[in-house]
Amino acid sequence: MAAESPVDAYLATLPADQREALQRLRAQVARLVPGAVELISYGMPAFKLNGRFLVSFAGWKAHCSIYPLTTTFLAAHADALAGYGRTKGSLHFTPQAPLPDALLEGLIRDRVADLERDGA
Repeated sequence: MAAESPVDAYLATLPADQREALQRLRAQVARLVPGAVELISYGMPAFKLNGRFLVSFAGWKAHCSIYPLTTTFLAAHADALAGYGRTKGSLHFTPQAPLPDALLEGLIRDRVADLERDGA
């Protein structure tokens, strides 16, 4: 029997609704960036691409988060992001109001483009 991954172990600690929301996000990142490597970084599930940080995600008491939220992405998608909480570097959502697939896909594709532009 295969050992449980550290990301699976992290997700198992969350309430069921957060676990499901973050598992969906995890699957979408893996689908969009099949070469990305999954790991735990700074205590959170994360993906690296070509050895460089791509995104991470986490469940918190009142919300889930995905990191990073760049100012470029924020400016380009300000209307679509209305109603979602955020900090300078993260986007917050809840299982009841998850990120739409198209928005998450845009965020991931923009992050990949950032890494490629920066020489990843």
